[in-house]
Amino acid sequence: MDLAQLQGLPRLLIRQRVRMMVNQYEVHAVAPDGSEGGMLAFAQQKRLALKEQVTLYTDDTKQQPVLGFRARQVMDLGATYDVLDAAGNPIGLFRKDFKASLLRSTWQVEQPGLGVAVGQERSLPVALLRRFVDSLSWLPYHFDFTLNGQVAFSVIKKWGLRDRYVVDIPHPGLDRRLVIAMAIGLDALQSR
Repeated sequence: MDLAQLQGLPRLLIRQRVRMMVNQYEVHAVAPDGSEGGMLAFAQQKRLALKEQVTLYTDDTKQQPVLGFRARQVMDLGATYDVLDAAGNPIGLFRKDFKASLLRSTWQVEQPGLGVAVGQERSLPVALLRRFVDSLSWLPYHFDFTLNGQVAFSVIKKWGLRDRYVVDIPHPGLDRRLVIAMAIGLDALQSR
């Protein structure tokens, strides 16, 4: 994953692979014609882990890590997740705002020197349906993350048999690795 090239991307696609004991995700660039481009990263999360941790690799051979995120605490409703590069250096963090999430899921993403972007489900009716009717957890959702009153990035879950996400990133200074971690975190952690 070339960081300079990644930073120039305004849109990413994330697909979840269906597996029994792990959640796996493929992160793709978007080609100039709008089609799915090459794989940028592959992520794997073990289900039912005591302390949440997700590692992203260059591909599905899982030989070369590129970044990851992990919970600071073992069990916490408003856990903070540190996002680290391959060398273990901090990129930023994200956390669920538990109180604000009672009706509409709300997350905070923090990048040093940039501030805090607050993300919330766009539609209150869809948020309420997903929250109170378990069988509707497959409903698509839209999260908009705002920074200083402007949309910094959006994560849109698309209709389909497999979870698929379109991630739009209009903010040029936002670290795409942090955005990727948050987008995967939405799928992996949203129902907790």
